[in-house]
Amino acid sequence: MTSFTLNAQARSDMGKGASRRLRRNANLVPAIVYGGDKAPQSISLVFKDLTKLLENDAAFSHVLELSVDGTTENVLIKDLQRHPAKNSVTHVDFIRVVKGQKLTVTVPLHFINEEECVGVKQQGGAISHTANDLEIEVLPRNLPEFIEVDMAKVELGQVIHLSDLKLPEGVEALALTHGNDLAIANVHQPRVVEEEAATEEAPTEAEAEAEEDKKDEE
Repeated sequence: MTSFTLNAQARSDMGKGASRRLRRNANLVPAIVYGGDKAPQSISLVFKDLTKLLENDAAFSHVLELSVDGTTENVLIKDLQRHPAKNSVTHVDFIRVVKGQKLTVTVPLHFINEEECVGVKQQGGAISHTANDLEIEVLPRNLPEFIEVDMAKVELGQVIHLSDLKLPEGVEALALTHGNDLAIANVHQPRVVEEEAATEEAPTEAEAEAEEDKKDEE
């Protein structure tokens, strides 16, 4: 399994002004760590180290080893704030991972066997994704990096719901626990085919006029 580590420094200088100075002068990113039985702690991260970490999508749903001034604890990325124009990260929220305590986390969905999908390969359909990630509740030891959605046997017109997914051991989909069986994907008739069919069914202007003339003659 992939291992992720990140170094940080504790900070005591608070407020928006202090955060701006961190980003501009020291090329650092302000962040906070909270949860568990400890008080929230404000920290700063080296911008280039954080950027490199986030290049791997698995980092968003993986337990990270965060070392703050030499003291290491396990955390998850809970939230990211980005610059509206530059899209660079301006603040990070980490939540502490406590052994034996369930986590609520969002993990990506990985769609597999789409090229072999019955509804596509044999029936000429197209696949649409109606969700790209899933909010789950899970113990840290069972945390998956992603959830697979197997499209191999899905037929034209069929919709895949949360209840159709084979979730890993110990993983619960929060929406399902609240009685919401969300749609995840479907195989539908391609739009081009639908438009062509509609065009074929609709008479042309000349055909319509010819039909009217025929009726008048009768």
